[in-house]
Amino acid sequence: MHSSTLAPEQSTNSADFPRQFARSRRFSLGVPRHFTVSPDGRRVLFVRTVSGTDPVGRLWQYEDGVERLLADPALLVGAGSGTVPEEERLRRERARERSVGVVSYATDGAARLVAFALSGALWAVRTDGGTPFSVPAAGPVVDPRPSPDGRYIAYVSRRCFHVVDLTGADRQLARAEGPEISYGLAEYAAAESMQRSRGYWWAPDSRRVLVARVDTSPVERRYISDPADPTKAPQAIRYPAAGTANAEVTLEILSLEGERVEVEWDRKAYEYVVAAGWDAHGPFVTVQSRDQRIVRTLAVDPETGATEVLHERTDPAWVEITEGTPARTASGALVLPEDVGDTRYLTVGGLRVTPEGLQLCAVLGVEGERVLFSASDDPLETHVWCHEPGHGLRRLSREPGRYTGVARGGTVVLAGLTPRGHEAGVLRGDGAAGAAGAAGGPPYQALTSLAEEPSITPRPVHLTLGERKLRGALYLPSWHEAGTGKLPVLLDPYGGPGMQLVGRARGWFTCVSQWFAEQGFAVLVVDGRGTPNRGPAWEKTIHGDQLGPALEDQVDALRAAAAHCGDLDLTRVAIRGWSFGGFLAAAAVLYHPEIFHAAVAGAPPTDQRMYDTHWKERYLGHPQEQPENYERASLIGHGHLLSRPLLLVHGLADDNVAAAHTLRFSAELLAAGKPHSVLPLPGATHLPADDAVNAQLLHFQRDFLMGALEGGTGRA
Repeated sequence: MHSSTLAPEQSTNSADFPRQFARSRRFSLGVPRHFTVSPDGRRVLFVRTVSGTDPVGRLWQYEDGVERLLADPALLVGAGSGTVPEEERLRRERARERSVGVVSYATDGAARLVAFALSGALWAVRTDGGTPFSVPAAGPVVDPRPSPDGRYIAYVSRRCFHVVDLTGADRQLARAEGPEISYGLAEYAAAESMQRSRGYWWAPDSRRVLVARVDTSPVERRYISDPADPTKAPQAIRYPAAGTANAEVTLEILSLEGERVEVEWDRKAYEYVVAAGWDAHGPFVTVQSRDQRIVRTLAVDPETGATEVLHERTDPAWVEITEGTPARTASGALVLPEDVGDTRYLTVGGLRVTPEGLQLCAVLGVEGERVLFSASDDPLETHVWCHEPGHGLRRLSREPGRYTGVARGGTVVLAGLTPRGHEAGVLRGDGAAGAAGAAGGPPYQALTSLAEEPSITPRPVHLTLGERKLRGALYLPSWHEAGTGKLPVLLDPYGGPGMQLVGRARGWFTCVSQWFAEQGFAVLVVDGRGTPNRGPAWEKTIHGDQLGPALEDQVDALRAAAAHCGDLDLTRVAIRGWSFGGFLAAAAVLYHPEIFHAAVAGAPPTDQRMYDTHWKERYLGHPQEQPENYERASLIGHGHLLSRPLLLVHGLADDNVAAAHTLRFSAELLAAGKPHSVLPLPGATHLPADDAVNAQLLHFQRDFLMGALEGGTGRA
């Protein structure tokens, strides 16, 4: 790069950042997470590792201002000696889980008994001061969950559904009839695209369980091999590609006495099970049509399995799934979202309880008639709110950031990203429930975060860009003085549905953007149309075309940012991204080589027909009915347009965006005589886990882009 715009790396504090970024697993280690509050509000359970570089999760309890370790895998005899069951490995991959040890847990209704699995073994601990104890199980354990009364623990083993009491007396309530059948697990599309990670739900009386039965035999089979180890057999997976068959999902009510009742609904018309549960009013299920334009919430008769429609939502584009819904208050009022105009409202019992412009993000919990939820009235922030009859609407999180939370017994745990990074704290008294001192103790106390402090401090300049008021963040080198020289530009977007990168919070992604800035770039991050929390109309602008609006917004934002900051050199513009961001980066150099001069595309979905049914058909329709949408939004077939340096990066074990996306696109580019670079990552999934790989990837991308923008080949 031009010497006038580059400072030596050692002149900044960025030299160690790539290694720190990798060893801290994107600064996720040491962060408190997975919170549960006891009914009386006095105790909070959570998971945390013991340092910012230790990947082993431990179970903790906060009570009376003191944090106490409940379960440490390193201290449990035999813990961790087995292998993680394949079903658990896949569950963690869907959840993008980066740690080991205690990564999840579940409690009984009183939060007195906690169950968790370690390398397939079932463990439990009581929160009243006891030590963890192993519970005999019939086989490798996945997703153990105590009954509400604490007498039993349900779990899945080898795709069969079991219930065991604490003495080890085991009952197999449902046996998988074949290798393609499972009970109690979420299918791929639910876990990856519907926000449903669970496959069973206890009844409040602890005598019955609502269980999902999944048959994957109709689903297209794919094979993932390890080219780095030719002696290793390929792994077969079931992946529902757009336009192909989905898994067949049914629901059954299983009693501890062995009785089975099948839940009845029109599965041909509504093949997706979006959500389910069992509360004081009975079991319920939310189902969705294949075209995703109709969502029905059904009440289930637990004696007969018959269903009754409680509510129906429709939309000419698609009905957006809102996490945590449906729910019901103590009086039975349904808690649901409602899209009207450009606002996603929270409704309780059919009444809107949030104002226009406050965008509902998720329902976090219901206690009595009180509803805890997250919402955004500013695209740069997400806050936790509470609605309760007689008290109205109150915002509980105060400082800037993106928050979530849980609440019970007059206590709220607030957690999220703030300008200082990950933070979590316990809120009690007036701020939590409108009843001062209801749970005793101080009104607020932070939970300890042991995460590493990034060696880089993000310095975003928040911008509102262009006619569409695009939210953007501009990162400049800390050593750069305005007016002293032009900076090459790097766009660093995600830009797609389900994720925002621009906000008043410090996340791993803001640190990475600042690291690239310290290398000599002016880094621009923009959330365009289709990204969440700016209303239904904003989200659905991309219906039928996932590429055009997203790419247009990046171009418009770049021009507006250059008008704002005269130090941006528009003759040297690069773009990088991963997943949808990688797709956007590759599209940028294909379709706008006059603007974008180099790109790094990580795990890009180049052929939208190869992505999963629920996610892709939501935006582009069925490929047999609307093939033009898939043609418009795919890079395959357009490789001949490439005229700029392009680096494609892909994990060869990626079961979300298959490596075939990159390999087929590379083959097309080669056949068209278009030079490009490909970096394969053996053994890596959609979220590469190897620390050395993750550290070096940042250097590799930087070197490629530097070479490309300086007129070289861009080959690293």
